[in-house]
Amino acid sequence: MSLRKLLFAALIAALLAGWFVFDLGRYFELQAVKDSQLAIETYRDRHPLLALALYFGLYVVVTALSLPGAALLTLVGGAIFGLLWGTLVVSFASTLGATAAFLSARFLLRDWVSARFGPRLAAIDEGVKREGAFYLFTLRLVPLFPFFLVNLLLGLTAMRTRTFFWVSQLGMLAGTIVYVNAGTQLARIDSLGGVLSPALLASFVVLGVFPLLARRVVAHVQRRQVTARWPRPARFERNLVVIGGGSAGLVTSYIAAAVKARVTLVERHKLGGDCLNTGCVPSKALIRSARFLAQVARAPEFGIASAEVRFDFAEVMERVQRIIAQVEPHDSAARYSGLGVEVVQGAARIVSPWAVEIETAGGERRRLTTRAIVIAAGARPTVPDLPGIDDIGYLTSDTVWSLRALPRRLLVLGGGPIGCELAQAFARLGARVTLLQRGARLLPREDADVSEVVMQRFRAEGIDLRLNHRASAFVSEGEDKILLAEHAGEAVRIPFDAVLLALGRSANLSGYGLEELGVRCGQTIETNALLQTNYPSIYAAGDVAGPYQFTHVAAHQAWYAAVNALFDPFKTFAVDYRVIPWATFIDPEVARVGLNEQEARAQGIACEVSTFGIDELDRAIADSAAHGFIKVLTVPGKDRILGVTIVGEHAGELIAEYVLAMKQGIGLNKMLGTIHIYPTLAEANKYVAGNWKRAHAPQRLLAWVERFHRWRRGPAG
Repeated sequence: MSLRKLLFAALIAALLAGWFVFDLGRYFELQAVKDSQLAIETYRDRHPLLALALYFGLYVVVTALSLPGAALLTLVGGAIFGLLWGTLVVSFASTLGATAAFLSARFLLRDWVSARFGPRLAAIDEGVKREGAFYLFTLRLVPLFPFFLVNLLLGLTAMRTRTFFWVSQLGMLAGTIVYVNAGTQLARIDSLGGVLSPALLASFVVLGVFPLLARRVVAHVQRRQVTARWPRPARFERNLVVIGGGSAGLVTSYIAAAVKARVTLVERHKLGGDCLNTGCVPSKALIRSARFLAQVARAPEFGIASAEVRFDFAEVMERVQRIIAQVEPHDSAARYSGLGVEVVQGAARIVSPWAVEIETAGGERRRLTTRAIVIAAGARPTVPDLPGIDDIGYLTSDTVWSLRALPRRLLVLGGGPIGCELAQAFARLGARVTLLQRGARLLPREDADVSEVVMQRFRAEGIDLRLNHRASAFVSEGEDKILLAEHAGEAVRIPFDAVLLALGRSANLSGYGLEELGVRCGQTIETNALLQTNYPSIYAAGDVAGPYQFTHVAAHQAWYAAVNALFDPFKTFAVDYRVIPWATFIDPEVARVGLNEQEARAQGIACEVSTFGIDELDRAIADSAAHGFIKVLTVPGKDRILGVTIVGEHAGELIAEYVLAMKQGIGLNKMLGTIHIYPTLAEANKYVAGNWKRAHAPQRLLAWVERFHRWRRGPAG
């Protein structure tokens, strides 16, 4: 804590101590005020302005320090200054004092709370940003809730001071008038509790709830206005129509059928989406073949003098297709039809908030009415607008699977997960790979030490890394294809035979009616916490909705989209993004869940870092895989996990234990107390917990224990 904060805290502590040491509370008892009323009124008559100023200042101090007595002071305001002036003075003094308490809590504790509860506080801040003013107004209207707690707790949030001031001023006005008016008859009051009758309290509660109800009504009216130009069907043919048969669409349809809803799934191309046909499944199949070749090349590390392998690149790519065919039945129309989903191959277009027009593969047109629609249209590879790009011909993660001849020189644009995975795989298959990245390192979303490990491995495997290079244009010179780029202010020419674009994926936002309806879109479809668009009956999930473009996140969102679409307004759930894991399937594998160090720094979240080098792990040594590390971020002084990064063999499998721990609130102490099989890679998870424990060993207690054991050994000889 800074010196200024310490001095400020000491001042507040001294004032509070003085209140109790000198028993100042005795002057704020009802009978004491009654006994002094005549003397106070006499002073007011002699020094009206000074009396007003002293009263105003006293009120501000009492409320700023959250001392008991504000209610009594309000009565005094009515008794001494009357209804009009008493209300005016009390209204501003109470608001100023409350704001002072609000700012004091923010100054002293906001940074501390943010450092320890950053993700939770961020979620609260988001809620306060949306509806904080309404909730504050409600709390101010209902005097049953302690106002001092409202002041202090909201000071820990990101509510704007101006908003807090004017909402408090307005919200406390009704209660202020009641108390000041009661104060004008101070002699007749026997207790503070008698000021508010049950009927009056009930009225305040109704007043407090009214703004929230009004907001709900306004929101409902606004939602109805959005759909006003389309006639709402009296009866619906479907409970749900799902557009897109990728991960999000399949899971949404499955859940709808499981709860006996009538659901139609429309897919333009192939069921399974990008993951099955052009993404996760084929890339992992290719990576496995390439990994085998890399392991053969390491034969001497395993005590084998030499090993040779012959392969045909075309056969490797055919194996990829066979793997897709093996997985395909899991996502087939036959399987989902058997589960109760109507599967239609064709192009869907949303023609109203409750109707979808489908043009089937055979040219037939159908129009279905539905209570709700879920858009799961996925994404496509991003293609940059560079001169000459269409002339030279390019590959993407969608089209690279058509290759049957290995490119001699492969240029990969993009150092993110897709670019890194495919660059390493093709290098291991024998291509001369050049990987061009605009930034200073690969995998920029990961910590710098993670990127460094990956870059060292890539260079060792012969991948030519061109960092801090910006692509400018493509040209052809004879039979050569050349990328013109800029690096450190100089022009660079990079010849290649084939170029693979791995610059991310863009949401599919056109071709199915979004523009005509006016569904709000940015880089993705804009949705609220329920995955609902600006049309109450239309939802979005998966890559088309963001913010994460992972198959498992699409499936995660699908549950929320399906349940909310089918059961709104009776029951809805806000989508939960608190624990999202992901992995990049390179060698060494990189997996992460929660925060990493660079994100913690950027968000101002304090954390402790515990690490374990996998090179110390027995099983990793036995497997000749002794490289990489585990890094765990925890709350300072506690074992609660904020995030984990793993670099090494099977990192994507090892991360699962931490995903479970974070989801269920399990700390490192319990992980340390869990038996892990020896020898396994999973022991590394226990060892990093052990490193955390050693760093937090109770040294003073251990010193006493050492003395205890010395005593038990007996006197020194």
